[in-house]
Amino acid sequence: MSNVSTIEKKYNVWIVILSIAIPLVVAVLFTVKIPNVAPLSFLPPIYAGINALTAILLVWAVMAVKNGNRTLHERLMKVCIGLSVAFLAMYVAYHMTSESTKFGGEGAVKYIYLFILLSHILLSIAIIPLVLVTYVKALAQRFDKHKRIAKITFPIWLYVAVTGVIVYLMISPYYVH
Repeated sequence: MSNVSTIEKKYNVWIVILSIAIPLVVAVLFTVKIPNVAPLSFLPPIYAGINALTAILLVWAVMAVKNGNRTLHERLMKVCIGLSVAFLAMYVAYHMTSESTKFGGEGAVKYIYLFILLSHILLSIAIIPLVLVTYVKALAQRFDKHKRIAKITFPIWLYVAVTGVIVYLMISPYYVH
């Protein structure tokens, strides 16, 4: 049985709370429409760009740590977390002011889109505790545990970031402007 540090104990409750609360709050807010507010239709390309930037920075961060630059790695990862929070705020704001867009493609492309969308949504929920646990392991300077979980967190987070861009590119022709 591994020894959990004081720092990890301090944050474990918050990891559980945030891992449950964020998806629930997003789901609830997704159903709430702010009346008499113009749709924030300019946001989807911005938050798709944030996903793209996150993907690039995630790869750069992994390259930095592999090259022994822990400081750059840490800074890039903090930026990625910040970008994810910004994405979430914009995503919720958009959906609170705009009706959901239906994908207009047909045939095989529709099933491909639905698969990418569903896997993106499910993994975006799963990535929350993974990112938080990975970050707290580094914060606690338990780099052996950090590295072990980061090998799981990184590809999932990268997939979520990249598929976020793909979902946007696939649905953007169907946005009502």
